[in-house]
Order: sequence, then structure tokens, then C-alpha cells
Amino acid sequence: MSETKKLYDEKVRKELLKELKLKNINEVPKLQKIVISMGLGKALQDKAILDEAVKDISAITGQRPVITEAKKSISNFKLRKGVKVGLKLTLRREMMYEFVDRFFNVAIPRIRDFRGINSDSFDGNGNFNMGITDHVIFPEIEYDKIKYPFGMNITFVIKSKNDQHSFALLKKLGMPFKK
Repeated sequence: MSETKKLYDEKVRKELLKELKLKNINEVPKLQKIVISMGLGKALQDKAILDEAVKDISAITGQRPVITEAKKSISNFKLRKGVKVGLKLTLRREMMYEFVDRFFNVAIPRIRDFRGINSDSFDGNGNFNMGITDHVIFPEIEYDKIKYPFGMNITFVIKSKNDQHSFALLKKLGMPFKK
């Protein structure tokens, strides 16, 4: 069991129950899944970019991503329907908590000039979205061997009543928000 899962089960659930003045333990906010997606517009010119992105995201998450295709043609972007343009994957249960553990404790502190994560990225339903401009912050990626830096979008899907409850959960789990 990962450290973050233990922390949630043993400490955070009970603290949030009291802090948020909830009546039932099942009302406490809970992390359901994490969705990671990458747009690879550069892959239109070079197919090796797509292969390297699949290899890198597999190393980061421990799971192979799904390759997404363009849904329709857009002539201004030289894009044809069915062309491979991105990656996505969903982490659940143990893999999700392992990723959260490594992301909060190892990857985020490696971001250059880091001053905290902006807390304005909640969607109104309790889910939190954030973008990373460079995937080199993950220790699984060897800096010398990368050819292309990739950005990614990370969505934390949280079962909660509102954004404030989700914020409290992520704060207790260790996400470093701006003050």
C-alpha cells in the first residue's frame, strides 16, 4: 500500500469528517481517478515523437496510454481525420495513489522556480485540472536521453460535494498550493 493511501485511510478521512462537519464517513471527499492526457501536434511531422511520448508516459505512470486520433479534418492545421494526435490514460486505485505519492513528493519539488500550484483550476464539480509544461520533472525520465520535451494535462477526478471539499482533500494529501 502506498504512503498516500495509508495517509488517506488512517488520518485524512477522519480529519476531513470533523473539519468539514460531515455527518457520514461516506460523504468525505475521495480521489476517484487521475486522467493524464498529452496533445502531440508535433507528431504530424515526425512519427518518432509519438513513439517516444508513449515510452516516456509509460515509464512515468507504469501503464501504457491510449493513442487518440483526430475526430475530423481541419485544413488550417494540416490535420486529417484519423491521424494520431495525442495520448491519454486513466489511473485508478493503487496505481493512482502511487502516482500521487511520486507526483506530490518527488516531481513537483523538481519544477524550476516553483511557487505553488494555482488553486483556481477547479471545475465547479470538485475536479481539479493542472498542466505541466515539461515532463522532465519526473525522475523516471533521463534528462540526457530525451529528444522532445512534452507537456501534459493532469485531471484529478474527486468525488465530493463542491470545490472547497476537494481543495481540502488535496491540501491534506500534500498538494502544495499557492498561499
